[in-house]
Amino acid sequence: MQASLEQLSQIIVFAGLETADKVSLQPYTQVQRHRKGEIIFHEGDRLPAKLYAVVNGSIQVTKTATTGKETILRALATGEIFAAPALLGNGISPATVTVESDCEILTVERDALLKAIGQNPEIALRMLTVFNSRIQQLHETVHGLISERAIVRLAKLIQYFAAESGTESTSQGKFLKVKLSYYRMARSSGITYEECVRLIKSLKSVIAYRRGGTIMILDAEKLDA
Repeated sequence: MQASLEQLSQIIVFAGLETADKVSLQPYTQVQRHRKGEIIFHEGDRLPAKLYAVVNGSIQVTKTATTGKETILRALATGEIFAAPALLGNGISPATVTVESDCEILTVERDALLKAIGQNPEIALRMLTVFNSRIQQLHETVHGLISERAIVRLAKLIQYFAAESGTESTSQGKFLKVKLSYYRMARSSGITYEECVRLIKSLKSVIAYRRGGTIMILDAEKLDA
């Protein structure tokens, strides 16, 4: 189905566009619903020339090594764009995109997007800002895998999600608004599931982990240290 003006407004790169500009984009948009666990596309798939964005729900981007080990590159929620090669690269998906929670994916045809960018260059600037931020994050991840201890990478991962998704303060500490399972943390920081469990237990004076992936930061200063 075609995207509504409200759905277009939820996408980061279209925030602030005039209503008339969003109306002109509508005929070239499509919104499709996906269920949890569904694969939107596999690594190596040919991508149609479109902009992809999450209208609601969340997705997970993963890459699998030749050894079979899967690494979570990032998780994206409402408003985020993804699948850059569909617009800027060779049109081949560099990773697998899986639905983390029931979601709706909005697409905009490339030619219509380029026309919109010609009229509103700020769209391109916002896209570049997003991609630059991800490149920096990837650089830090690669650097961490090479030079930092596993416990440091894990601590930084928790800090990242605390800043990215926000926290909720209680008398005991700050709850992360996003759930982080052992599996997700292990695959995001380049360690095994077993090592992740061991390290989280070693941080029991700094963070509290509850079944289901709920994390509470007990001491932010110690976590930073």
